[in-house]
Amino acid sequence: MKKILYVSSIFTFLIMMSFTVFDFFSSMTKVDYVDGSKTLKFTTKMNTSHISDAIKINRNTAGFEAEVKKYVNSNFDVFVNGSPKNLTFTGSQVSGETVWVYFETGGVSDINSLKIKNTILLSAFPKQINLVNIAYKGNLKTMNFQRGKEVNEISF
Repeated sequence: MKKILYVSSIFTFLIMMSFTVFDFFSSMTKVDYVDGSKTLKFTTKMNTSHISDAIKINRNTAGFEAEVKKYVNSNFDVFVNGSPKNLTFTGSQVSGETVWVYFETGGVSDINSLKIKNTILLSAFPKQINLVNIAYKGNLKTMNFQRGKEVNEISF
């Protein structure tokens, strides 16, 4: 009888855990190389409430886009062939629970190595994972970032 009670308790616990809400913390960045303009274009997708919590401003506030721009500029660095590149913020868009952030860097004629430092939301959410997909001249490579692994480098 004790064994049945024990097994049914475990089973009940597992069922109850399946209804628990687990918040998933991630961002996704797509990097495209535009050969004609020698530009790297970045599109970052983040959870609206997560970025709002991190920058401590409501998404409906007039200064939201400016704060997102500052936040991305201070939490995302790019080095092409060992040289740091300046990022130019080109816009953002809030679409429900998603914020899209657009930025770029020019003067990129050829990429032998690409180093990225991505600390977006890492200080606000300990389990945050940031993925970056890079498309360059027919090659697709992926980087992942998390606490303790904020910098990643790939070669082409």
